Amino acid sequence: MKNFIITLVFAFVSHAFYAQGAFDKYDGQDDVTSVIVNKKMFDLMSKVKVDASDKETQQYLSLIKKLDNLKVFTTQSTRVEADMKLTADKYIKSAGLEELMRVNDNGRNVKIYVKSGASDTQIKELFMFIDSGKNEDTVLLSLTGNFDLNEISVLTDKMKLPGGSDLKKASKGKK
Repeated sequence: MKNFIITLVFAFVSHAFYAQGAFDKYDGQDDVTSVIVNKKMFDLMSKVKVDASDKETQQYLSLIKKLDNLKVFTTQSTRVEADMKLTADKYIKSAGLEELMRVNDNGRNVKIYVKSGASDTQIKELFMFIDSGKNEDTVLLSLTGNFDLNEISVLTDKMKLPGGSDLKKASKGKK
């Protein structure tokens, strides 16, 4: 019984570390552009003084208070793209993500997954993988926190995220 408990604890701990660092290997690679925003930065951004009449900016600040981590990696390298695809597929299975939507448009494949929170629209993690078409970026995006899917369109507008239009469609589709 003791060995079973130790094995179980090890499995949960190693899964948590894998989820945190599954994509960190892309940070700093020559063929990869990376954007990483941590909880501390979201906290600092949420303390910006804004005009009380600007509803969209207030919604944006309200959302970023709920976010923990944003990681975006883009590449046009076919070698890195193949590795990203394998890593993303493995992560989707191990993290227990559910598919929110999938779009195939002229060789460009967009897949959006979520890990749900307390309600249907509450999200703990939003994961997006865009398999590029010719001469386009492959994009891997992970957003964690405790936020409402319907708030994503405000984030994509303000932060100009790659794949933002696809995220907007997803947030309108699941209500």
